[in-house]
Order: sequence, then C-alpha cells, then structure tokens
Amino acid sequence: MFPPSGHLGVKICGFTDPAQVAQVHALGADAIGINLWPKSKRFLAVEAAKAALTEIATKAHLVAVMVNPSAEELEAAMGSKLFQTLQLHGDESPALVAELMQRGQHVIKALQVRDAASLDQIASFPCADILLDAYNPGLYGGAGHTFPWELASEAMRRFPDKRIILSGGLTPQTVATAVTQTHPAAVDVASGVESSPGIKDLQLVAEFIRAARAQP
Repeated sequence: MFPPSGHLGVKICGFTDPAQVAQVHALGADAIGINLWPKSKRFLAVEAAKAALTEIATKAHLVAVMVNPSAEELEAAMGSKLFQTLQLHGDESPALVAELMQRGQHVIKALQVRDAASLDQIASFPCADILLDAYNPGLYGGAGHTFPWELASEAMRRFPDKRIILSGGLTPQTVATAVTQTHPAAVDVASGVESSPGIKDLQLVAEFIRAARAQP
C-alpha cells in the first residue's frame, strides 16, 4: 500500500536507468515512480520498463506516472502488470479517476498548487491520495520548484479524508523541515536526489530517506 499506514511514506520518482530501481528499493523507498510521459526528461517506455523491471515489481511498489494518458497508454500501463498504482499528473478529469477506481486501480491524483484557491479542486476527485506539487504550467512536475508548504497543511485541514503526498523541490536538506511543518502521509522526490535527470545519486537518496524518517 502507498502511502503506507503507520509511518511516513517515501516515493522516489523518475528513472532512466532501470538498474537503479532495485538499488533505491533496497535503500528503503516505499514506492518508486516510473515516468511514462514521453515528453519527460525521465521518460522510460512501458516496453523497456517491462523488460527490465518484471522481477523487482514482485517486491517493490511501482507507480506509473502519466500525464494526460490516452486510453491506449493507460491500457498498456495496466496490462504490463508492473504497477500497483497509477499517478495521474496532468489535467485528467475526476470522471477518469472514478472510472479507473471502478476498474480496481489505485490512483494518486497530482495537482499543481499556486495558492489556496488551487486546493478547491481536491474536492472533485474521488481518490483518497492527492499529491501536491509546485505550479509549473506545461512541466507537470520534476522541475525542483517548491510551493508554500503551509498550503499542504491547509489541504489536510480542509480535506481530512484525503492522504496528502508532498512533492516539489524537496531535497535531503529540506525534507525534514517540510515533514515537520506539514505532517504529510508521504513525500515524493525526483530532481532533489539526482546527479542528472533520471539518474539518482544513491547517497542523496539514502540521505533523503533518513532525513524524512528522522522526524517524530
């Protein structure tokens, strides 16, 4: 299950080297995001993911990160049998989320946050898990930008039935403060633990996980 119950969840997202997925799982990540959006600097095609990750998918919680996917792209992701979760990071509708949930899919809906009014849209989505990311029109995450973390706390106050996942600009140096201030269900990072887009610095990954979980 992601986010996990009983402790802060940590998701590491965006791999162009599939060999690093097992390494990051071994470091203690609760979930690993595979970016299936072709325009992403961290894109990994479903076919390549299936060829490389079938074995680790039996152990690790893999998340398909998608942006405005077509019906065919959704079917390919679901048909691969790799992913326990679909993360929709674009302009997908609440109706699509509901349809996927009716088909038995676990869905995380990612939303870009610019101000308090941005939080209103949370009410429209039926899924329990909402990822809050920085407002970056056209980029759909991974840019390393932050948003005012107090908005995550406001989201939790307004929508206590939702599990809030915090993303956007987190690093080993900032994640402890972010967790202390907002108490999210999970944190998500891509660029903050990289040596280059899609290539993780394993030392930074270990430091990030340690710092995130050091908070009471």
